[in-house]
Amino acid sequence: MKFLHIAWKDLKAEFRTKQMLNSMVMFSFLVIVIFSFAFGKESSIYISVIDRKIVDLLAPGMLWIAFTFAGMLGLSRSFAGEKEEGCLEGLKLCPVDRSDIYNGKVISNTVLMFLMEITTIPLFIVLFSYEIKNIPGLLLVVLLGTLGFIFVGTLLSALTVNTRTREILLPVILFPVLIPVILSAVTATGVLLAAGSIFEIAGELRILVIFDVIFFIVAQLVFEYTIED
Repeated sequence: MKFLHIAWKDLKAEFRTKQMLNSMVMFSFLVIVIFSFAFGKESSIYISVIDRKIVDLLAPGMLWIAFTFAGMLGLSRSFAGEKEEGCLEGLKLCPVDRSDIYNGKVISNTVLMFLMEITTIPLFIVLFSYEIKNIPGLLLVVLLGTLGFIFVGTLLSALTVNTRTREILLPVILFPVLIPVILSAVTATGVLLAAGSIFEIAGELRILVIFDVIFFIVAQLVFEYTIED
């Protein structure tokens, strides 16, 4: 349970300043608001029938664009902050397994992502006049998609922490790996926003679960090598 102490340390430091959380929330808000202006005539609340069809097609992508790019802000600082403050070496010297460092970072990153998402989804519903009938199904898709994003992103954030161009390199190597997660999450979200049942997205859910399990196990095995000098 030592990884919980690492997660608590990160969250305590973040909630003291709320610098990264505020940046993530504001970025996701801006993405949603800009898209709402793009599809609204005078206001996105008054969307025409034709625009409604376009919105229904593009809405899942809009939502996950907001999630992934806002989440990238948090991931890019996950280990970079430790490096800049000189704390990364201290973490390595801690009498804990290296995987505990990874698990602690996963928990803290996941909490920040969920806080950003639960504030973004209501704004999305209001601006695009959606009535989500299958809220548990949508939350399940968001949960599985977010975990896949965090599992891979935290590992690659540690891998790029010692590079000078880590802010640029991380998205370049992360997004190709996330293609199965993004495609499955966007497809499943689209079905649920169209009032589909959770049984219609069984295939996408299987892909998300398998992806999460595989990369979580892989990260446990290789993480200690990613933070070596």
